[in-house]
Amino acid sequence: MLILEHLIKHYKGSGKGITDLSLHISPGDIYGFIGHNGAGKTTALKCVAGIHDFDSGSIQIHGMDIRENPLECKRQIAYIPDNPDLYEYLTGIQYLNFIADVFQVGAKERAKRIQMYGEQFQIVSSLGDLISTYSHGMKQKLALISAFIHRPKLLLLDEPFVGLDPKAAVVLKNNMRSVCAEGGAIFFSTHVLDVAERLCNKVAIIRDGTLVASGGMEEIVKQGQSLEDIFMEVAER
Repeated sequence: MLILEHLIKHYKGSGKGITDLSLHISPGDIYGFIGHNGAGKTTALKCVAGIHDFDSGSIQIHGMDIRENPLECKRQIAYIPDNPDLYEYLTGIQYLNFIADVFQVGAKERAKRIQMYGEQFQIVSSLGDLISTYSHGMKQKLALISAFIHRPKLLLLDEPFVGLDPKAAVVLKNNMRSVCAEGGAIFFSTHVLDVAERLCNKVAIIRDGTLVASGGMEEIVKQGQSLEDIFMEVAER
């Protein structure tokens, strides 16, 4: 589903970025990506999403190289940044229809999905309002619906639980599980380690742009320890 091989991305004039990152994410995986602020999580996600170019290495999505087939790769994914920039002069429904147009989702199917996800995230009554009037949590819900609307094979989410109320967080987790049950995969960053431990079947820990631990959750989290314990142990070395 997603293969990163020896990925290197450094910013000019700065030592920040990622160094020699290799990860394999398979269909059905909910893969957590954790690390301190500035560790390189967002950089890696933006490289996979095709927003950032990278210095060397390779990224394959669904068997396609992102540099050789950028548009085909992007059709397979949805990316939600940690602070989504939405078109605030549009209404919620206009924005969702715009995203559906981009991904060529038919009128009947998009209406069905918008209604379903809108009800789940309790946002239907606000879809006719301008996005500029939305709270941060409402914008996050709208962004998430826009990610699910074209049924992507790979979801890339940067801190997706920030700003969500408890019920919306449960709805998001259930939809993440549904994507994976249908053969998709999730790659997401989070600072909420207890959620990651319960939700993910695999996890990677990054420190200062370098991978320090990765694998199945049961392999990483040993008996009698939590993901938080492991993170504090390896991130502070």
